[in-house]
Amino acid sequence: MKQNQSVYFVSLGCPKNRVDSEVMLGLIDQAGLRITTAPEAADVIVVNTCGFIGEAKEESVDTILEMGRWKTEGSCRRLVVTGCLSQRYAGDLRKELPEVDVFMGSGEVDRIVHAVQGTKAEDDVAEVPRYLYDHATPRIVTTARSSAYVKIAEGCDRPCGFCIIPKLRGPQRSRLPGSVEAEVRALAAGGVVEINLVAQDLTTYGTDLADPEANLARLVRRLARVGDEGEGSLRWIRLHYAYPTAVTDELLAAVADEPRVAKYIDVPLQHIDDDVLKIMRRGHIGKTARALVQRIRERIPGVTLRTTLIVGHPGETEAAFERLRAFVEESEFDRLGVFTYSKEEGTHSGTLDPDRVSDVPRKVAEQRRRELMRLQRKISRRKMKALVGRELEVLVAGESDESEYLLEGRHEGQAPEIDGQVFLSLGEGVAAAGAGDLVRARVDSFADYDLAATVTSVVQRARKAPGKKRLAVLAG
Repeated sequence: MKQNQSVYFVSLGCPKNRVDSEVMLGLIDQAGLRITTAPEAADVIVVNTCGFIGEAKEESVDTILEMGRWKTEGSCRRLVVTGCLSQRYAGDLRKELPEVDVFMGSGEVDRIVHAVQGTKAEDDVAEVPRYLYDHATPRIVTTARSSAYVKIAEGCDRPCGFCIIPKLRGPQRSRLPGSVEAEVRALAAGGVVEINLVAQDLTTYGTDLADPEANLARLVRRLARVGDEGEGSLRWIRLHYAYPTAVTDELLAAVADEPRVAKYIDVPLQHIDDDVLKIMRRGHIGKTARALVQRIRERIPGVTLRTTLIVGHPGETEAAFERLRAFVEESEFDRLGVFTYSKEEGTHSGTLDPDRVSDVPRKVAEQRRRELMRLQRKISRRKMKALVGRELEVLVAGESDESEYLLEGRHEGQAPEIDGQVFLSLGEGVAAAGAGDLVRARVDSFADYDLAATVTSVVQRARKAPGKKRLAVLAG
C-alpha cells in the first residue's frame, strides 16, 4: 500500500480503549500514512471495538457493518477490526463478516501499521494480551486540547464473577512510574490542564513491579509535582476506577493533600447486599463499602464521590434490592451510574445454575435501574441547587451545542464524558474565554446534572506548545 494512503479511525468503548486508538493513530502517523476524518474518502478504515457487554457488542457489529459499506460506496479498499470484540470472537466474526480484511486483538496495538498497509494478511489475536504502551510510544490525543487520558496499567487480576475484562485484556501489567511521569510532563507542556488516570483497577497499580515506589499513592504525589517549576499548565489530576478494598489511607492522604489532584474519587461498589456481593465474587461485604464511603468523605473534605452499581445480577432478591436502594438514599453519592446485569459467556456469573441462584427477569432489572436513577436524580438536584451562588473553577471545553452565545465546560467535580457540564456566559468585564481556558464562574441556576454560570474572571489562558499534534475528531 502506498505511503499517501488515507486512514479513517472509529473508536468505541471506554477511555482505556480510546488511549489504544490514540496510540494506533500515532503509529499510523509516524509511518507516514494520512489520517482522514471522512470515511467515504478513506483508503483504509479501522474500527477499534468494545466487547464488554451485549449492548457494546451490538454497537461494535453495527459499526463494522456501517463502515463496511464504504468498500462498495466509497474509496475504502481495506477494513481492519481490532480491540476487545475481535479479541473475544475473532473466529466467529471471520465467518460472519467477510468484508473485514484483518482482525486484531486488544494486544496487537503495536502491529496496526502492518495491518493497515496490507503487509499482514492473516488475523493476529494473541491468546493472552501482553502489550503495554509507554511514554516513548507515538500517540495523537483526540480529546479536547485541555484534557487527556493516561493509562497507567493494563489488564486485571480480579476474579469478579460478572466481568470478562481479564480475558479480554490479560493480566495486570503496570507502567514504570518514570514512564507515566514523562508522558504527563509532555502532555502538560503541550497545554493539557487535566490528566485523567485510567486503568481497569488503578489501586493495584505497581503490584506487579519490583519497584517499591510503584504504588498509586506515590505515583499521584510524583505527578502532582509536574508544573512546580512553572512548566506546563497542569491543574487537575483525576483518578478513575479505584477498587473498594484497595483504597488505602495513604492514597486518600495524597488526594487530600495535593492541590493539583482533583478531589474526586471514582470507586465502583456494584452492590451493598452481602449475598449478592459474594455471588459477584467482589471480595468484600456491605459493611466494607459503607465504611469506605464514610472514610473517603472524612479524609477528603469536599470530595466528589462517584460510584457504579449493577442491578439484576443473579441472586438479587427483592430484599437485596431494597437494601441497595436504602444505601443509595443514605449515601447520597455525588455521581452515580446504574447498569443492568448482562449475562456474558466466559464469566463465572454466566455459568451460575438458575436452580441454585435465581435469575432476575430483564424487565425487573430494568425497573430497578430506573428506580435508582429516579432516586439519584432527586439527590443530584439537591446537590446542584446547593451550588447556586458559589464561584467555581471551570475548565472551558469550547462553544456550547445549546447556543452560539454560550460556552460549556466542567468544574473539578465533573469528569469528562460521564458527568454533567457547566454552561457559561461571559460576565461584565470579561472580554472573552475559549477552549482550554480555566475560569472562575458564579453558579446562577441548575438542572438535574448540569449548571449554568457566569464567568467572572479568567484564571489561566489556554497554552499550546508548537509541534504537538492533536486530532480534533475521532469517530465513535
